Amino acid sequence: MSETMGRRERKKAATRQSLADAALKLFLERGYDQVGIKDIADAADVSTTTLFKHFPGKEALLFDEDAGQEAALVAAVRERPAGCSVPAALCDHILRNKIDPRDGNPEFIRFVELVDATPALRDYSHRMWLRHEVALAHAIAEDIGAPEDDPACAALARFALETLGLARDQADSRKAVESAFELLEHGWQAASPTRN
Repeated sequence: MSETMGRRERKKAATRQSLADAALKLFLERGYDQVGIKDIADAADVSTTTLFKHFPGKEALLFDEDAGQEAALVAAVRERPAGCSVPAALCDHILRNKIDPRDGNPEFIRFVELVDATPALRDYSHRMWLRHEVALAHAIAEDIGAPEDDPACAALARFALETLGLARDQADSRKAVESAFELLEHGWQAASPTRN
């Protein structure tokens, strides 16, 4: 029985990956708005009903690593090196995983360009990223021994996640993230002593 379940799960995972790959390929070739659900299902050789069993909508086809991203954010807090602050660990995580890959991975660059150029994908991406706020806030609270609903931990989680949206609109996204985390690390007085 467990062998059958293993095979079934592998087949479901393969179908899911085939759909995500087909969607990305078609979106990059034609543009997001020019590709329909039926086009993607046909390219993956499945029915539209099967597609909807795996993905709730068209945007979701490109954002399949949601659980992994949340786990990585929480790990950035919990597994940071001794002496490294929570803001510094989150800054490093965002730079390494969300900003720097743009520099060296052509496929990732094309993906980011597609998302940035497509309002529906950009909004969906932002909403998906902010879904990690509660888990991140809880991890921060646990780390410092604060209550789970601590407003300062919730604020740090929210602002840390928002740095990615801020960076997206800046010419130097790395500098934008570093500046935002400098503010989160040291507060307004330290980040802007001449503008008080």
